Amino acid sequence: MKTLRQIISKANETKTALGHFNISNLEGFWGVVRAAQNLDLPVIIGLSEGERDFIGLRQARALVDSARAEFNQPIFLSADHTSSLKRAQEAIDAGLDLIVFDRSELSSEDNIAETKKCVELARSVNPEIIVEGELGYIGKSSKMLDELPVGVALDESSITKAEEAGRFVKETGVDLFSPAVGNIHGMLKHTANPRLFIQRIKEIRDVTGVPLVLHGGSGLTDEDFVAAIEAGVAIIHINTELRVAYKQALIESLQENPEEIAPYKYLKGPIIAVKQVVEKRLNLFSRR
Repeated sequence: MKTLRQIISKANETKTALGHFNISNLEGFWGVVRAAQNLDLPVIIGLSEGERDFIGLRQARALVDSARAEFNQPIFLSADHTSSLKRAQEAIDAGLDLIVFDRSELSSEDNIAETKKCVELARSVNPEIIVEGELGYIGKSSKMLDELPVGVALDESSITKAEEAGRFVKETGVDLFSPAVGNIHGMLKHTANPRLFIQRIKEIRDVTGVPLVLHGGSGLTDEDFVAAIEAGVAIIHINTELRVAYKQALIESLQENPEEIAPYKYLKGPIIAVKQVVEKRLNLFSRR
């Protein structure tokens, strides 16, 4: 089976992208895994700090390992939005494949210094662990939003600049880079999410020379997804869209079967709903 590093490299060459889908429980896990199985595509399962505290870091690792072994499916596990070296160490010790180290709220200098330490920490334990760094603020919560998060970068002057990105990647040694290019965490309730600055993505990819990661994929148009992939994005994060689909399916299942008390029966709907979202996104990201 190919490594995550090899799969990312291939995606970069073929102008496709891997899907990174966050889970909080077993239903989410099976929704993502079954979609990947059905389409025979690699997939990254992500765990934010809150999600890994809920499901269990080593328990999630065991789930992924068991699915990889049983189905011979390239499924990888990511420590999404890791906010400290302590939490990074926990994820490294648990054997996660990817550390998404997010110190984007710090000054550029402090962000570089902290991220470099994370890269050095990962390399000292296992050189195969991939480390992603982030520069530029896009908000924090994967939820439905009444308005744009305060402080997010949404204009030419505030989004990540190519020269800043180049310096960040060079000085930290990260394998992947995530910029702020008009993307936001969460989905706006009453209007579409902002459009991406595609030209800036191209500039950043040219300067950094590493595959790019797009966070805040939920709420973006198919057109922007395709353009971003063409511009150099190799991984796309989806979370809010999954949470919305899961919750709606659960509500419908309980309303349709108000007397049902067996979780394995009323939770089938949420698994299917998550699977459908993942399949839709994987088909788009793989350019099928």
